[in-house]
Amino acid sequence: MVFGSGVPTVGVDELKADDFLLDVREDDEWQAGHADGALHIPMSEFVARFGELTEAAPQDGRVNVLCRVGGRSAQVTAYLVQQGVDAVNVAGGMQAWEAAGRPVTDEKGQPGTVI
Repeated sequence: MVFGSGVPTVGVDELKADDFLLDVREDDEWQAGHADGALHIPMSEFVARFGELTEAAPQDGRVNVLCRVGGRSAQVTAYLVQQGVDAVNVAGGMQAWEAAGRPVTDEKGQPGTVI
């Protein structure tokens, strides 16, 4: 699905448990609560740390990009698509993830919250 911004977008309800997730929120947001198993690279550090994504992402799989509500992740998704990466923005971000009842974990592995 593509919205008016031209950035490919997917809803939380379309994600499967083993889909690759990239969280681009800042450290304090990540520490408070994130999707278990997601790769964390803050948007502010993304270009410098792009190599971490290329090492971690599945070669034949899609990168599902998350932030708090979808704005920052849309920007990172647009950048990834320009780089030839199969990437989609997760509509509604971590707020939609949490609202859908998906698990949120803090930095200690305990139940977290989205800030």
